Amino acid sequence: MFTTHFPNFQKGRILKREMLENLRDLPRDFLDLYFQEYSNGIIAGVNLQVNGTTLIVTKGIVKQNGRLYILHSDYELPYFPTGKETVLKIKFGEELTGPDFTTFSSEIMLDNIEELAENELELGRFKLKPGAKLRTDYIDFADFATEFNTINSIHCQYAGLYKSTFHPMILHYFAREMLKSKPSNAYDISFALECLNQERMQREVIDYYISNRLGLEYKEYTNLEMHKYLGRILLEVQSGVRMAAHNPGRPKRLIVD
Repeated sequence: MFTTHFPNFQKGRILKREMLENLRDLPRDFLDLYFQEYSNGIIAGVNLQVNGTTLIVTKGIVKQNGRLYILHSDYELPYFPTGKETVLKIKFGEELTGPDFTTFSSEIMLDNIEELAENELELGRFKLKPGAKLRTDYIDFADFATEFNTINSIHCQYAGLYKSTFHPMILHYFAREMLKSKPSNAYDISFALECLNQERMQREVIDYYISNRLGLEYKEYTNLEMHKYLGRILLEVQSGVRMAAHNPGRPKRLIVD
């Protein structure tokens, strides 16, 4: 049955191990239960900022292989212009057991290997030209895909129910631009409002929106495909020019409303 135990610390009573274990386990049990159905990825926080030649990862929570990891304070690491794709990732270490604690550690690192190992989680990537400055301020939704000198969060894994999902920050940009364009399509209005209202959009919702809105066959789109198709929808609304769904063997057609 469902129960809740609170230790009673009273004068004259013996402090028992079970009472301390209750204080230790309750917060962790709550977090584990609350996020038990979430996938690997960012749970909260873990935003990226730039200060001069230093990259800052803000404090937050991530999940990897069923375990929650907490970054209690902002983490800073230097970055350098290489002109090549550089991936900011978390590399999770093995379990370390000592006399007082069992520790599951991790390392935040920059790597030029784009493919992730099973014990790695991507936070972002960039290509920085020599003499240029790295930036995390975006002009619009399309700017997230800028190839050089810009932190790209499109490939970032954000935790969702059962599957990782698209970064909410990118969806917020999409939603604001969409609503400012005064869309008439019910799909566009509903989806944009949900992007702004929800903490995170589940991946399946985004997949269904894209496929139904563009008349495409439903499938699980990659993050890169999501950004491309959402950008296409946004362009159609802003320009008033609708592109018909593309079928193999048939040319694309432009339909002017």
